[in-house]
Amino acid sequence: MIDNAEMQPLLDELARQRDSGRIVQFWLRDDDAVEPTEALGRFNTMTREFKVPACLAVIPANTGKELSTYLNNEAHISIAVHGWAHENHAPDNEKKQELGAHRGLSDIVAELSNGFDQLKTRYPDKFTPLLVPPWNRIADSVVNELSNIGYEALSTFGVEKSAPIRMLNTHVDLIDWKGNRGGRSAQALVADLVKAINETSTPIGFLTHHLVHDEAAWQFMERLFKATADNPACRWVSVKDAI
Repeated sequence: MIDNAEMQPLLDELARQRDSGRIVQFWLRDDDAVEPTEALGRFNTMTREFKVPACLAVIPANTGKELSTYLNNEAHISIAVHGWAHENHAPDNEKKQELGAHRGLSDIVAELSNGFDQLKTRYPDKFTPLLVPPWNRIADSVVNELSNIGYEALSTFGVEKSAPIRMLNTHVDLIDWKGNRGGRSAQALVADLVKAINETSTPIGFLTHHLVHDEAAWQFMERLFKATADNPACRWVSVKDAI
Protein backbone atom coordinates (compact mmCIF):
# COMPACT_ATOMS: atom_id res chain seq x y z
CA MET A 1 0.00 0.00 0.00
CA ILE A 2 1.37 3.42 -0.96
CA ASP A 3 1.27 5.78 2.02
CA ASN A 4 0.52 8.79 -0.15
CA ALA A 5 -3.09 9.73 -0.89
CA GLU A 6 -1.94 11.89 -3.82
CA MET A 7 -1.15 8.72 -5.78
CA GLN A 8 -4.53 7.10 -5.15
CA PRO A 9 -6.24 8.37 -8.35
CA LEU A 10 -3.43 6.82 -10.38
CA LEU A 11 -3.59 3.55 -8.46
CA ASP A 12 -7.36 3.44 -8.92
CA GLU A 13 -7.06 4.04 -12.67
CA LEU A 14 -4.39 1.37 -13.05
CA ALA A 15 -6.61 -1.10 -11.20
CA ARG A 16 -9.54 -0.20 -13.44
CA GLN A 17 -7.44 -0.72 -16.56
CA ARG A 18 -6.22 -4.06 -15.30
CA ASP A 19 -9.79 -5.17 -14.60
CA SER A 20 -10.59 -4.36 -18.25
CA GLY A 21 -7.68 -6.50 -19.43
CA ARG A 22 -5.04 -3.82 -20.04
CA ILE A 23 -1.63 -3.68 -18.40
CA VAL A 24 -0.51 -0.05 -18.74
CA GLN A 25 3.01 0.53 -19.99
CA PHE A 26 5.18 3.50 -18.99
CA TRP A 27 8.51 4.62 -20.37
CA LEU A 28 10.93 7.23 -19.01
CA ARG A 29 12.75 9.88 -21.08
CA ASP A 30 15.22 12.30 -19.54
CA ASP A 31 16.53 15.16 -21.69
CA ASP A 32 19.72 17.24 -22.01
CA ALA A 33 22.36 14.77 -20.81
CA VAL A 34 25.88 15.99 -21.57
CA GLU A 35 28.26 14.99 -18.78
CA PRO A 36 28.32 13.23 -15.40
CA THR A 37 26.82 15.42 -12.68
CA GLU A 38 25.55 14.96 -9.17
CA ALA A 39 22.00 15.22 -10.51
CA LEU A 40 22.61 12.53 -13.11
CA GLY A 41 24.06 10.34 -10.40
CA ARG A 42 20.90 10.73 -8.34
CA PHE A 43 18.78 9.98 -11.39
CA ASN A 44 20.74 6.83 -12.18
CA THR A 45 20.69 5.61 -8.59
CA MET A 46 16.94 6.09 -8.27
CA THR A 47 16.02 4.45 -11.56
CA ARG A 48 18.42 1.57 -10.89
CA GLU A 49 17.01 1.03 -7.39
CA PHE A 50 13.44 0.76 -8.70
CA LYS A 51 14.49 -1.17 -11.83
CA VAL A 52 12.99 1.49 -14.10
CA PRO A 53 14.59 1.52 -17.59
CA ALA A 54 15.51 5.06 -18.63
CA CYS A 55 16.24 6.71 -21.96
CA LEU A 56 18.73 9.57 -21.81
CA ALA A 57 18.45 12.08 -24.66
CA VAL A 58 22.09 13.10 -25.16
CA ILE A 59 23.19 16.29 -26.96
CA PRO A 60 25.85 15.00 -29.41
CA ALA A 61 27.79 18.24 -30.02
CA ASN A 62 28.20 18.93 -26.31
CA THR A 63 29.13 15.53 -24.95
CA GLY A 64 32.18 13.29 -24.97
CA LYS A 65 33.94 10.24 -23.62
CA GLU A 66 33.45 11.23 -19.98
CA LEU A 67 29.69 10.58 -20.14
CA SER A 68 29.97 7.34 -22.08
CA THR A 69 32.57 6.02 -19.62
CA TYR A 70 30.37 7.01 -16.70
CA LEU A 71 27.31 5.26 -18.16
CA ASN A 72 29.16 2.14 -19.24
CA ASN A 73 27.96 0.03 -16.32
CA GLU A 74 24.42 1.43 -16.16
CA ALA A 75 22.62 -1.50 -17.79
CA HIS A 76 19.17 0.09 -17.42
CA ILE A 77 20.11 3.21 -19.43
CA SER A 78 19.50 3.64 -23.18
CA ILE A 79 20.75 6.54 -25.31
CA ALA A 80 18.79 8.63 -27.83
CA VAL A 81 19.88 11.57 -30.00
CA HIS A 82 18.83 14.98 -28.67
CA GLY A 83 19.17 17.08 -31.81
CA TRP A 84 22.69 18.26 -32.48
CA ALA A 85 23.76 21.18 -30.24
CA HIS A 86 20.42 22.20 -28.65
CA GLU A 87 20.73 25.64 -30.26
CA ASN A 88 17.79 27.85 -31.12
CA HIS A 89 17.61 28.99 -34.77
CA ALA A 90 14.12 30.49 -34.65
CA PRO A 91 13.58 34.28 -34.54
CA ASP A 92 12.55 35.95 -31.29
CA ASN A 93 8.87 36.03 -32.27
CA GLU A 94 8.70 32.22 -32.59
CA LYS A 95 9.04 29.38 -30.13
CA LYS A 96 12.54 27.96 -29.81
CA GLN A 97 13.54 25.40 -32.43
CA GLU A 98 16.74 23.77 -33.56
CA LEU A 99 15.11 21.54 -36.16
CA GLY A 100 12.63 23.98 -37.66
CA ALA A 101 12.47 25.30 -41.23
CA HIS A 102 14.82 28.19 -40.47
CA ARG A 103 17.94 26.70 -42.08
CA GLY A 104 18.80 24.66 -45.11
CA LEU A 105 17.40 21.15 -44.92
CA SER A 106 20.70 19.63 -46.01
CA ASP A 107 22.51 21.30 -43.10
CA ILE A 108 20.02 19.97 -40.57
CA VAL A 109 20.13 16.48 -42.03
CA ALA A 110 23.94 16.51 -41.95
CA GLU A 111 23.92 17.44 -38.25
CA LEU A 112 21.39 14.77 -37.36
CA SER A 113 23.35 12.18 -39.32
CA ASN A 114 26.55 13.20 -37.55
CA GLY A 115 24.88 13.04 -34.15
CA PHE A 116 23.45 9.61 -34.96
CA ASP A 117 26.87 8.26 -35.96
CA GLN A 118 28.70 9.77 -32.99
CA LEU A 119 26.36 8.39 -30.35
CA LYS A 120 26.03 5.01 -32.03
CA THR A 121 29.83 4.74 -31.94
CA ARG A 122 30.13 5.90 -28.32
CA TYR A 123 27.28 3.71 -27.05
CA PRO A 124 27.24 0.55 -29.18
CA ASP A 125 25.21 -1.41 -26.61
CA LYS A 126 22.97 1.42 -25.38
CA PHE A 127 22.20 3.38 -28.53
CA THR A 128 18.62 3.56 -29.79
CA PRO A 129 17.90 5.06 -33.25
CA LEU A 130 15.45 7.52 -31.71
CA LEU A 131 15.49 11.28 -32.32
CA VAL A 132 14.37 13.62 -29.55
CA PRO A 133 14.08 17.16 -31.00
CA PRO A 134 15.16 19.96 -28.66
CA TRP A 135 12.07 21.68 -27.26
CA ASN A 136 10.05 18.80 -28.80
CA ARG A 137 9.69 20.73 -32.07
CA ILE A 138 10.64 19.63 -35.58
CA ALA A 139 9.66 20.65 -39.10
CA ASP A 140 7.75 18.18 -41.26
CA SER A 141 10.44 18.45 -43.93
CA VAL A 142 13.02 17.17 -41.42
CA VAL A 143 10.76 14.35 -40.23
CA ASN A 144 10.49 13.14 -43.83
CA GLU A 145 14.27 12.65 -43.98
CA LEU A 146 14.82 10.81 -40.70
CA SER A 147 14.45 7.24 -41.92
CA ASN A 148 16.92 7.96 -44.74
CA ILE A 149 19.70 8.57 -42.21
CA GLY A 150 18.97 5.63 -39.96
CA TYR A 151 16.43 6.85 -37.42
CA GLU A 152 13.66 4.39 -36.63
CA ALA A 153 11.55 6.52 -34.30
CA LEU A 154 10.81 10.09 -33.23
CA SER A 155 9.84 11.32 -29.77
CA THR A 156 8.16 14.66 -29.14
CA PHE A 157 5.44 15.58 -26.62
CA GLY A 158 1.70 14.92 -26.57
CA VAL A 159 -0.62 12.39 -28.16
CA GLU A 160 1.07 10.80 -31.16
CA LYS A 161 0.08 12.04 -34.60
CA SER A 162 0.42 10.34 -37.95
CA ALA A 163 3.99 10.53 -39.29
CA PRO A 164 6.22 8.73 -41.82
CA ILE A 165 8.22 7.28 -38.91
CA ARG A 166 7.36 5.46 -35.69
CA MET A 167 6.25 7.93 -33.00
CA LEU A 168 7.03 7.33 -29.34
CA ASN A 169 6.06 10.46 -27.48
CA THR A 170 6.20 11.64 -23.92
CA HIS A 171 2.87 12.68 -22.45
CA VAL A 172 3.51 13.99 -18.94
CA ASP A 173 6.22 16.55 -18.10
CA LEU A 174 7.55 16.60 -14.54
CA ILE A 175 8.75 20.22 -14.79
CA ASP A 176 6.71 23.42 -14.44
CA TRP A 177 8.45 25.35 -17.22
CA LYS A 178 6.09 28.32 -17.14
CA GLY A 179 6.09 28.64 -13.35
CA ASN A 180 8.83 27.87 -10.85
CA ARG A 181 10.80 25.71 -13.31
CA GLY A 182 10.87 22.99 -10.68
CA GLY A 183 8.66 20.00 -10.08
CA ARG A 184 4.94 20.41 -10.79
CA SER A 185 2.42 19.61 -8.07
CA ALA A 186 1.79 15.94 -7.40
CA GLN A 187 -1.95 16.47 -7.92
CA ALA A 188 -1.42 17.93 -11.40
CA LEU A 189 1.05 15.22 -12.39
CA VAL A 190 -1.20 12.39 -11.23
CA ALA A 191 -4.14 13.93 -13.08
CA ASP A 192 -2.05 14.15 -16.26
CA LEU A 193 -0.94 10.53 -15.91
CA VAL A 194 -4.55 9.38 -15.55
CA LYS A 195 -5.54 11.49 -18.55
CA ALA A 196 -2.69 10.09 -20.67
CA ILE A 197 -3.67 6.53 -19.80
CA ASN A 198 -7.13 7.21 -21.18
CA GLU A 199 -6.02 9.17 -24.25
CA THR A 200 -3.51 6.77 -25.74
CA SER A 201 -2.92 3.05 -26.06
CA THR A 202 0.83 3.54 -26.57
CA PRO A 203 3.34 3.42 -23.72
CA ILE A 204 2.87 6.51 -21.54
CA GLY A 205 5.98 8.66 -21.74
CA PHE A 206 7.09 10.41 -18.54
CA LEU A 207 9.48 13.29 -19.26
CA THR A 208 12.17 14.48 -16.85
CA HIS A 209 15.15 16.87 -16.97
CA HIS A 210 17.61 15.82 -14.26
CA LEU A 211 19.64 19.03 -14.50
CA VAL A 212 16.78 21.25 -13.30
CA HIS A 213 15.09 19.01 -10.72
CA ASP A 214 14.31 20.58 -7.39
CA GLU A 215 13.54 18.48 -4.33
CA ALA A 216 9.84 18.37 -5.18
CA ALA A 217 10.66 16.81 -8.57
CA TRP A 218 12.92 14.17 -7.03
CA GLN A 219 10.35 13.32 -4.38
CA PHE A 220 7.58 12.90 -6.93
CA MET A 221 9.74 10.60 -9.04
CA GLU A 222 10.41 8.43 -6.01
CA ARG A 223 6.73 8.28 -5.03
CA LEU A 224 5.74 7.48 -8.61
CA PHE A 225 8.24 4.64 -8.83
CA LYS A 226 7.14 3.27 -5.45
CA ALA A 227 3.55 3.27 -6.69
CA THR A 228 4.23 1.64 -10.06
CA ALA A 229 7.51 -0.29 -10.17
CA ASP A 230 6.07 -3.47 -8.60
CA ASN A 231 2.43 -2.83 -9.43
CA PRO A 232 0.92 -5.77 -11.36
CA ALA A 233 -1.36 -3.36 -13.22
CA CYS A 234 1.50 -1.65 -15.05
CA ARG A 235 5.13 -1.96 -16.04
CA TRP A 236 8.01 0.30 -17.02
CA VAL A 237 9.48 -0.70 -20.38
CA SER A 238 12.74 0.21 -22.04
CA VAL A 239 12.70 2.50 -25.03
CA LYS A 240 13.85 -0.39 -27.21
CA ASP A 241 10.91 -2.53 -26.09
CA ALA A 242 8.54 0.40 -26.54
CA ILE A 243 9.68 0.91 -30.12
